Amino acid sequence: MGLPQSLPSVGKRPVPRGLDATSNRGGAALAEQNSVLTQIARPYAAALYELSQSEGSVDAVESSLADVSKLAGESDDFRRFLRSPVISADEKSTALKAILKQVKLNTTVANFLGVVARNGRLFALPAIIRAYKALVAQGRGEATADVTSATALSATQRASLAAALKQKLGKTVTLTEHVDPSLIGGLQVKVGSQMIDSSLKTKLSAIKVAMKEVG
Repeated sequence: MGLPQSLPSVGKRPVPRGLDATSNRGGAALAEQNSVLTQIARPYAAALYELSQSEGSVDAVESSLADVSKLAGESDDFRRFLRSPVISADEKSTALKAILKQVKLNTTVANFLGVVARNGRLFALPAIIRAYKALVAQGRGEATADVTSATALSATQRASLAAALKQKLGKTVTLTEHVDPSLIGGLQVKVGSQMIDSSLKTKLSAIKVAMKEVG
């Protein structure tokens, strides 16, 4: 899925360390940044969830947000565009409109992204999407797990991990996936605020081995 030529270039523009999650992994600054992003994301996610409920479009909105997440995962330019503090809200709003012309999104999601862009909050979009997915999962009586892997999970690995988590938690688990090539160990799983405990180490180890074999 290509990006339009009108997308502002951010490759040579400096991004302040406080806004670039890759520049300070695991430190206090990153923890504080994540807390701020969560505070920003919650009211946006809640508003979108309530709207999608009233429209009966919860699943359609979730699917469209997944498409946006996929685009961000596939394009370094789009990720930099979302988080760059040096591109104005007006520039981002204009560029986003061009992007949305190429991506068939649910109308509610398209309008919502426009609001987020105009409010200068696109840098928090990944957190907003995660918060929305958490609300959807909660509404279904499911749990959510943040999964960070060195490479994208295959369908088999995804199913295996979801099954292991379901067995442990006693409920269906929705996975929110992230790819971090620099991740040591190959795979991290967090449910809520807790990193997964040792009871799943065997299953996780098997998935890690499979990931190394594929790589």
